[in-house]
Formats: sequence, structure tokens, C-alpha cells
Amino acid sequence: MTRAAPVLCAALLGTVALQPCLADDPKSENASQGPAPTAFAAPPPQPVLEWGTGEAKSYLVPAYEIPAFEFLLNRFDHYTSDPSTYPSPISNLEDNLHRKWVVDNDKYSTNQFLHPYQGSIYQGLARSAGLDFWEASAYTFMGSLLWEEAGESTDPSINDQIASGIGGNFLGEPLFRLASLLLETDTAGRPSLWRELGAALISPPLGFNRLVYGKRFDPVFRSYNPAVFTRVDLNAILNSHFSSNVSLSSNPAVPATTQTYKSGTASASFTAGYGLPGKPDYSYDRPFDYFNFELTVDDVNGVESVFTRGLLVGQDYDMGPKYRGVWGLYGLYDYVAPTIFRVSSTAGAVGTTAQSFLTDSLVLQGTALAGVGYAAGGVIHGAGVTAPGPMGEGQRNYHYGVAPEATLATRLIWRDRAALDTTARLYYISRFGATESTGSETINRIDVALTVRVFNLHGITIRYAESGRDGRYAQRADSHQKVATFSVGYTLLGNSRFGTVDWRAREESASQE
Repeated sequence: MTRAAPVLCAALLGTVALQPCLADDPKSENASQGPAPTAFAAPPPQPVLEWGTGEAKSYLVPAYEIPAFEFLLNRFDHYTSDPSTYPSPISNLEDNLHRKWVVDNDKYSTNQFLHPYQGSIYQGLARSAGLDFWEASAYTFMGSLLWEEAGESTDPSINDQIASGIGGNFLGEPLFRLASLLLETDTAGRPSLWRELGAALISPPLGFNRLVYGKRFDPVFRSYNPAVFTRVDLNAILNSHFSSNVSLSSNPAVPATTQTYKSGTASASFTAGYGLPGKPDYSYDRPFDYFNFELTVDDVNGVESVFTRGLLVGQDYDMGPKYRGVWGLYGLYDYVAPTIFRVSSTAGAVGTTAQSFLTDSLVLQGTALAGVGYAAGGVIHGAGVTAPGPMGEGQRNYHYGVAPEATLATRLIWRDRAALDTTARLYYISRFGATESTGSETINRIDVALTVRVFNLHGITIRYAESGRDGRYAQRADSHQKVATFSVGYTLLGNSRFGTVDWRAREESASQE
């Protein structure tokens, strides 16, 4: 074997460590001089990165990212919003550690939407660093606690801690899962630039960590191929109707007026069902392996509603050859603002999600939930009008209280031609744990949509939505509001079967084998 033999041996074996080849040559000069040198030195092999393991998982990264984000947010608010509310985090911490926790009176959209979204940022930073749902939940809760103590000069807020520390998880996990699914479903190998940008738009903290840390957090969360159905709706509101008996002021110096309603003309919505029951070989071992996410925006309210519900702990089941489902404990975050009154809730509920083949061409999907949460509800006043009585006596946006609630959602699917979706929600904001112990509210919402597939994945939807509120308070007359809208619009479907999970073909194939 000549001196060129080691190089040839290395090329044939596909390795850069040539000592084994040299050792096979008894005439080599190095054979009797101990270990032979290597021809082309290379670093030791690095472990293959997989999401949530080894180098692709870090408890430290979100531990400093979350405080850093809060510090930057504090400084931004200090210079652009209100320096007196957002002074130094150190001074805030020194003062707030000695203060009592309260229920604050910030803007409804701030407390009930922006705070949960802020919590979703904490959750996303932890999840995209490889932590699982429960680990990320702990980071989210502690991040919210840190903000309440050090982020603002106001008293620490109980309602903010619930909305950010718990609701942030229920909002953040669907965003993280949808962003990860967008990255995972690229069949070309590494996700394209457009998918990276889309994922960052859905979950900014995931996009941030993938950009800043490069290959370390490049591995994508594994979905295990759930059954997914999405739809996008663009609606023109043809007719609106509202009624209200709420007087905006009882001050004799102020003319008696009632609520007014500004009718919208257009809305858009996005709906995603993830982990729909019935798919073979898909299990529900992790929180939010099943979830449903809905977002609606319009030209009046901006964000009109957000609904998320996800299975925290549960399992799948079947009842005969045509029925498949999952059941267990769900986490819910709801936000509704139909112009003249509002309700938002962070809750836990027990229930089930299932699919049944009624006939070969008719399929029924549905979810039934009953639970309890902490909710905010109330009416919306005109500009510059203040309702009489202590704290508005229910006539404001912030009547908080423990709130039993229920959700019933069904989808009746006829082949690949049409689907009828009906969703009903009921909230009872009780006197227990309420900021105003003299009153309670019952709020309901129903949404009915008939979608007909016209061509390929394109369809037309006719929709009717109605929301109602009944407020009962000791020092004021009962209040009643109702808003109803009728709209028609274009629908882009995620698949032509409206989300039907057809396990029967798989079972028939297996039986024939």
C-alpha cells in the first residue's frame, strides 16, 4: 500500500478519519509509533437537532427573553404613551411589592385582548425555544406576574394576571401550532421564505427565535399529521338590527339619550380546526392536539371576536362504526365586542368533540362544552358620557365575575357540496367574585352560516349572527341589548369536504387485506 493509499481508502469509505486504513498497512512508517495522525482533521460530529431535545431546547433563552421584552415594552410605553404609568421597572417593583392586588379599570380592549396577546408572546418565546406546553405555561404565568409587579406603576391586577398568565396560553398555543404547521407542510425540505414570513406573522416570537438563533431553533414542532380544516370568509353585511333600553345618562342636565349603533359594512374571518377526531393513528397525548380557532375583524370594531378552545387533557373514543370523538378538559379564551356590549372570558370546561356519519352522504360534526371561567362584560357608552352610580353600577365595560358558560357548535355536511354551521354560546357573569356585587349579566351569542361550494375550493356563504345581553342590577333598571346582522360573502375552503374525516375507507381497506 503506497502513501496515496490512505487517501483512496478514505474516499472509498466516506470518512475523514484515516487511522483505520493506516493501521492495516504493516509497512507504514507510523505503524509502530502509536496512533497515526488523520489526514483531514474535522470537528466531532454534532448531534442531529430535533425540536424540543438537546440543543433545540432551552430553559435559559426564554428566561431572559421575556424580561427583555417586558423592559423594551416598558420603555416604549414610557416614551410614547404615559411616563407616569410606565416609569423605571425598578421603581415599579419597589412600590408594587407592597401594594394590594386589585381589579383594574383599563380599557376593555387593553385588558381583554392586548393582555392575552401579550401573554401569547411569552408563551411563544418559550414554545419556540423547545419547551412543551406546560413548561411554557409556567413561563407565561411568571412573565405576567413580573409585568404586574414591575411593568407598570399601577396596582397589580388580578384580572390582568388571569388574562395574560392563563388566557395568553390558550391564545398563544393555537398561534404557535398554526405557524409550525405552515413550516412543517413544505414538501421541499427547508421551509421557503414565504412560509417563514407567514409563520412569523402568525407567531412573531417563533419567527424571532428562528431568525436570531438560526439552526439551533430551526427544527420544526412535529404535528404528527392531524386532520385540519381551515376556511377564510369575506363578508358584505347586508342588514343590521339592534335594540337597547340603556339610557346613557340620568343626569337632568344631560339630555336623555340611548345607545346608538354604528352598522358595519364588511367583515373577514379565519377559522381553523386542528386534530379533528377520526383520523387513524393520530392520538391526543399533548395539550391542544385538538383545538379550534376563530378570528373575525370588521370595519367598525377592528377585532370583533376571537374564540379559541383546545383539549388540555383527554382521549379519543368511538361509539359504533360511524361515530368517533375526543373528550376531556378544555381550555377556552373568548373575546366578543359587537359594538354596544362586550364579553370576554378565560375558562376551563369539560366536554367532547365528535363526528358521526348519519348517512353515507350526511356527516355531523360537533362540540359540546360546559365550564366556568373569569369573565368581563358590560355595555358601551357614547363618547364623553358617564353613567351614574358607583362604578357605573354595571353600565360600564368592567363588570368582572366568576362566569359559568356553555358552548354548542355543530356542522352538518352534505357530501362535498354544502355545510350548515351553527354555534351557540352562553355566559352568566355572576355576583361571585364580582367587582360589582349588586348585579349579574347573561350574555348569549348565536351564529348560523350556510356555505355552498361552487367551484373547487371556492364557495358562497350566507350568515346570520345575533348577540344579546341582559343586565340585572339593584340600583338601576334592568338593561337589555341585542345586535343582529345578516351577511353574504365569499368563502375559501381548506378542502372540498368541509373538514370531514373519512376513516371508513381506511377501515374497509384494512378489512379487505
